[in-house]
Amino acid sequence: MPDWLTDLPLVDHHCHGVNGTTVDRATFEDLITESDRAAPPGTTFFDTQLGFAIRRHCAPILDLPVFADPDDYLARRAELGPAEVNARLLRASGISDYLVETGHKSDEILTPQQMGDTAAAGYGEVVRLERIAEQVAGEGDPADFVVAFADRLDSHLSAAAGVKSIAAYRCGFDIDPSRPSPDEVADAVQQWRRSTPNGTPLRLSDPVLVRHGWWAAIERAVPIQLHVGYGDPDVDLHRCNPLLLTDLLRLARGSGASFMLLHCYPFHREAGYLAHVFEHVYCDVGLAVTYTGAQSAQVIAESLELTPFGKALFSSDAFGAAELFHLGALLFRRGLARALDTWAGADWPPHEQQRIATMIATGNARRVYRLDQMATTTFGTGP
Repeated sequence: MPDWLTDLPLVDHHCHGVNGTTVDRATFEDLITESDRAAPPGTTFFDTQLGFAIRRHCAPILDLPVFADPDDYLARRAELGPAEVNARLLRASGISDYLVETGHKSDEILTPQQMGDTAAAGYGEVVRLERIAEQVAGEGDPADFVVAFADRLDSHLSAAAGVKSIAAYRCGFDIDPSRPSPDEVADAVQQWRRSTPNGTPLRLSDPVLVRHGWWAAIERAVPIQLHVGYGDPDVDLHRCNPLLLTDLLRLARGSGASFMLLHCYPFHREAGYLAHVFEHVYCDVGLAVTYTGAQSAQVIAESLELTPFGKALFSSDAFGAAELFHLGALLFRRGLARALDTWAGADWPPHEQQRIATMIATGNARRVYRLDQMATTTFGTGP
């Protein structure tokens, strides 16, 4: 990998915070899988592409030999303590700025500001539409939901860089994409509250309210992150093919909103097509890079077959374990380097390769999220 690519800063446009406590083996293994169950007896999640990548690339940062035994690795992790482990791995990643989505288990992870302080990097927040709806729906009259949701969203967006929807987990993309009326929204909120047992937290899965969140964000012309494809068992994978979003993308043309398709595997070629034909669509292969490990270079190259280079971004989707940030960045750089090396065989000039890599690594995210225009001065302060 060329030195200039090794040193190229990355904007992680979609991630979560790291865990700030010492974790045992069971908890750590839970952080390095998308399964919602422990590994079967006699097996371990260290015996995966990701597990081997941790032992190969993260162990030396913790002063261990490559391919250190998992027990030795976790013992060293505990010996150093979470603050030191997190600082070492995050700062070694070369990620200069983090856009932290705070809608998932926010009480278990560092805040965006704590992430910036730990990593010596810029930071910002992305807010989850479904989480805002769940909070608002539990507080007032269903008839007031539309106005209350708008006010809460505007309050968040006074500082946040964008929004995210987890519709892929809650209802899928094969739904009516049109904007629901205020009466439809009020009726849906009322039914949602009636059907939720007393004492049970509200969990949004109604397509009407999911669509309402989409259109509130579209109206505000902000970047809208959508989880696409690979994820935990809550996802019905066949219902989150991004091609199912085609009608929504047509309807939202000219709004000023941008759609950021996250992860996309195994639909990364379909996502690349959408980014190719729709001016307001962008995509990445974030989560897939970490979990495909040694095979991630192939996924990255495939994702760039149709995706315009001005529409591709980097993300890690890392949560909890700082190793996921470090590996997301390392494997992304290596995969991009391999693709560039292939393109060089087609006589692509070195300066053009560097220009393309810089767009994907940092320039596209800075432009679409308007990071240099944000009221806070947190961006661009990292390494």
